[in-house]
Amino acid sequence: MKRIYILLFSLFVLFSLSSCHSNNIPYNQSGDWAAESQLNGPARSEAVSFVINNFAYVGTGWDGLNTRYNDFWKYDPTQNVWLQVASMPAGTARSSAVGFSANGKGYCGTGYDGFNYMKDFYEYDPATDAWTQKSDFPGSARYEAVAFGLGNLGYVGTGFDGANALKDFYQYDPSIDTWTDIGFSGNKRYGAVAFTYNNQAYVVTGVNSGTMQTDFWVFNPASDTAKWSELRHITNYSTDQYDDGYTTITRWNAAAFVIPPYAYISCGENGVLYSYTWQYVFPDGKGGGDLWYEKTPFEGPATTGAVGFSLNATPGGGGFISTGRSSPGQAGASDYLWEFFPNNTVNPNNN
Repeated sequence: MKRIYILLFSLFVLFSLSSCHSNNIPYNQSGDWAAESQLNGPARSEAVSFVINNFAYVGTGWDGLNTRYNDFWKYDPTQNVWLQVASMPAGTARSSAVGFSANGKGYCGTGYDGFNYMKDFYEYDPATDAWTQKSDFPGSARYEAVAFGLGNLGYVGTGFDGANALKDFYQYDPSIDTWTDIGFSGNKRYGAVAFTYNNQAYVVTGVNSGTMQTDFWVFNPASDTAKWSELRHITNYSTDQYDDGYTTITRWNAAAFVIPPYAYISCGENGVLYSYTWQYVFPDGKGGGDLWYEKTPFEGPATTGAVGFSLNATPGGGGFISTGRSSPGQAGASDYLWEFFPNNTVNPNNN
């Protein structure tokens, strides 16, 4: 009789484990995070970042109490050092703004200065280390929008205007300093992330009135028909098994980066602060891909309001998360920089 109980218990354990990780459910938790050089400037969250010529630029943000910033810092991945560059003009300190790069220059605008929502926009030229004010963003003043650059053009959309979540989207042409309304097919949201790959842009996550947004969209500027196409939802939305394990992808205030041929999102919040990290497999054009796999969680404290960026850096790495907030107030603001190595052996105690 004892042997029967043992056999039944063993079968129960085996069944439970196989139920948690079915072969049809994406599960590939691997990768390693390494701490790199800390930002030289003040710790902050809700900053912006953009990349020019394999240098990352991080600036603006909030100390978690009363101070907002307009300073900018340049990160050199080959030397693993930060250097201060020109600050945005006086009176432009802000948090929850957007940043993108296009045609060899950086751009920053919108955001919140502690009293007002903003719509002014500025261009940074690394050749002269100087900022120039450009035409205002044409939508309503807002913060927590998303932005990306594709080729010589920039794009900004979604966000929060102090009363409502938004879904309008605009294209910026630096050569003529002009904005064009391009619309957005997804839901209203703020605190989403955007990333680019193969001259297409992806917009995902975010929140609207406390409801996490699960729809996922790709923008193709070369399309002759619909510029926006919907991808699979990022929660257990279908009756198929592929998304049964999609339990911790939805969030807002996350950070995203691309290490070809995959994209990654990490950190953010959904009721609590997150360290969950997920890898996205891009569609292959043949009906495959468009899937998510869980990776090793962020090895710093659970963090929201960080920035993510991609650089050609240490072999096997190249995806970075910087700054952010791990608790309320100034004590929770971060000046750390972490690099992700998706194929390394998991070793959470090596930093």
